Amino acid sequence: MQIIDYFHTDDQPHWLAAIAENEWRAAKFLAELLEKNEIHSAVGKGAVYLLTEGDKLVSFLTLAARDCVEAPYGPWIGFVHTAPEYRGHRHVGRLIDHACAVAREHGEARVYLCTNHIGLYEKYGFTYLENRVSIYGEDSRIYCRDLRKEPNAS
Repeated sequence: MQIIDYFHTDDQPHWLAAIAENEWRAAKFLAELLEKNEIHSAVGKGAVYLLTEGDKLVSFLTLAARDCVEAPYGPWIGFVHTAPEYRGHRHVGRLIDHACAVAREHGEARVYLCTNHIGLYEKYGFTYLENRVSIYGEDSRIYCRDLRKEPNAS
């Protein structure tokens, strides 16, 4: 398996189509933002990381300045998704660790994640912080991962 930065791949049309094919509504929204070149206006400066197996999309996520809640935190890991046939093997953990390493390299002490899942992201080193209402009017849980406590942290 390989991690690809969407913005630095020569095969963006293939990966855009792979994201858009997902059944998840947020994946379709991400694909629309990428297709219209509106991702940075929506979530700020950031990256889209893909975990691939050959030409198959295993998992993806974003690392960006903002997410779907108004909060004085950042950067945010968002749009976290794993294809159904790859679930249960913690493949997305590789992407989360990669995004955290990139954030740490850019001097960030923490990364945040907004979700309605309970008990999922704790497996990847996140700690529940608080609840906030999202821009869509939904109650969302905010999690934090302290990068200063990780191996290779300064």
